[in-house]
Amino acid sequence: MKTALLIGVGMLALASCTSVADRPPAPPPLAGAEAPSSFTRAAHDVVRSERNFADTRDFDFAARGFIATRKDPMIATAAGQPVWNLAAFDFLEGASSETVNPSLWRQGQLMAKHGLFQVSERIWQVRGFDLANITFVKGDAGWIVIDTLGSDETAKAALDLANEHLGARPVTAVIYTHSHTDHFGGTAGIVQLADVRAGKVQVIAPEGFLEAAVGENVIAGPAMQRRAMYQFGIPLPKGENGLVNAGIGPGLSTGTSSLIPPTKEIGETGETMTVDGVKMVFQFTPGTEAPAEMNVYFPDWKIVDMAENANATQHNILTPRGAVVRDAKVWAEGLTEALRLFGDSDVLIASHGWPRFGNDVIRDYLGKHRDAYAYLHDQTVRLMNKGLNGDEIAARLKLPTELENEWYDRPYYGSLSFNSRAVYQFYMGWYDANPSNLAPTPPVDTGKRYVEAMGGAARVKEIARGAYDKGDYAWAAELLNHAVMADASDAEAKDLLARSYDQLGWQAEPSTWRNIYLTGAKELREGVGAPRANPASQMAALANLPLGALMDLLAVRLDSEKAAGQTLKLAFVLSDSNERSYVSIANGVLVHEEIAAPGPVDVTLTATRADFLGGIFGGQPLPPKIASGAVKLEGSPQALLKLSQWMDAPNPVFPIVTR
Repeated sequence: MKTALLIGVGMLALASCTSVADRPPAPPPLAGAEAPSSFTRAAHDVVRSERNFADTRDFDFAARGFIATRKDPMIATAAGQPVWNLAAFDFLEGASSETVNPSLWRQGQLMAKHGLFQVSERIWQVRGFDLANITFVKGDAGWIVIDTLGSDETAKAALDLANEHLGARPVTAVIYTHSHTDHFGGTAGIVQLADVRAGKVQVIAPEGFLEAAVGENVIAGPAMQRRAMYQFGIPLPKGENGLVNAGIGPGLSTGTSSLIPPTKEIGETGETMTVDGVKMVFQFTPGTEAPAEMNVYFPDWKIVDMAENANATQHNILTPRGAVVRDAKVWAEGLTEALRLFGDSDVLIASHGWPRFGNDVIRDYLGKHRDAYAYLHDQTVRLMNKGLNGDEIAARLKLPTELENEWYDRPYYGSLSFNSRAVYQFYMGWYDANPSNLAPTPPVDTGKRYVEAMGGAARVKEIARGAYDKGDYAWAAELLNHAVMADASDAEAKDLLARSYDQLGWQAEPSTWRNIYLTGAKELREGVGAPRANPASQMAALANLPLGALMDLLAVRLDSEKAAGQTLKLAFVLSDSNERSYVSIANGVLVHEEIAAPGPVDVTLTATRADFLGGIFGGQPLPPKIASGAVKLEGSPQALLKLSQWMDAPNPVFPIVTR
């Protein structure tokens, strides 16, 4: 009984902590994709006529300071599993394909540049090894590393490249600019946790970093990661018919993600530190691109790192993968403050994209990038206050020409359409005040009713084919979505919907939109793929989380119906880290406090952190360790059995384009 009990509990979170970067390599090329139509080719011609493709300054900035890249383009795990292929985007060296918006092709070319680049006398970046950049600052004794990519393997490869060409140096400090996985997930690839705990390596982050990292990447992880499959086009092949770019970087690596908590937090703008002989001034910018974020200024060199607050694209106020809605007003104000504080900078670097050089260039860039977010916020609110809802505002809003024409304000990652609805949601929520939308009908029921009202599935498909033939792919997709929701076995409707998504994907300028359309088309044709987990990465993601954060995972997996009318009291003790959690379950709710149990409990489990993680989250049976005395179980094993039985594992491959 104990064996079954503990294995059951151990299966609770195998899917819960899979990071976005854990996904498998892309499958073979898409089958059955629709060729670009005359309407799609005409849309591309409009883009070529409207955008200034003769402007090559970004290409000059992106190439400046190139030193070298890896000789072997394949980065792999210790077991030989591919993590990142630097050659995967070589197809972008050619002319733009008819299956890709020319503007997005240009962005893909810039983001695909990879290798070690010198930014200044003391700063280098490795770009193109993952979604983000990793920055190496030369201190008196070693490297200060800013952002560590999303995988241990890509971070190590970047450090190895820097050491190979610049001379081997130890890492003396790590700086997380913010709380997204692609900026901290590779830390264990370049430093040892033991060295951090011993004080040999500082880990510096904005205040609230750990709470934000757990909240966005762990608690809501399964749903967010499933949706991220669409946003980042993870199931798509890399190529002109699939993944071209991720908007803020070439794509996501597929290695082992880790998290080492910070040893020092920055909570005020103007806070100054000298780390390994390098003076830094911080700007604390919570509530901008991430709940916990900061910019870093090097006053002795007049170089500013704008984290992810300033990018080579319009960013997301609400990401398609899902996250906490960001505050566009606060974001714009943060850029105004940065312009005032760091406006004398001669070099600007960031967590994504390429540097910008020259004070005039930097001031113009920060000002116009700021104005894009301020315009988005102010005009959305203006129209909202005139009675327009989010969808109506999205259909109307357009950036002024002087902002729209700047490449860094183009919608490769975020878009004015998506972002204006996010601003509306930030203030007003999802409900638009129309009584008919108080209790919307679920998609399957809605689909069935629409199909019936329109005269049946045959009629819906007839109207959709007419719209498709006229190049009205969005309307065709809306109609066919109802047909597929009403009957997921309707192969004809699924095929025509997939073809509509193909054309929308070929036309899309935002990488996120393209990836979402093409991933949807792929799943309509092939179905949802099987989940692929990386157990090592899953356990690494949990290894250093506080016990309370681990209990949060259990709380959001409690099936209230199974626990209805029952109660439990449990105590967990981590013997080596001196952490305790008192857990009570009643009324279908799991409540935990990180205290010693205030009274009698049904069961107490005492274990080392490693044994606790392995037994509760790693599927490793604890009975042998209980028998040996390594793990102590006091009270009723039945209490843990109940906990196991009440847990509801998340579905990492829930359907999206069908139900």
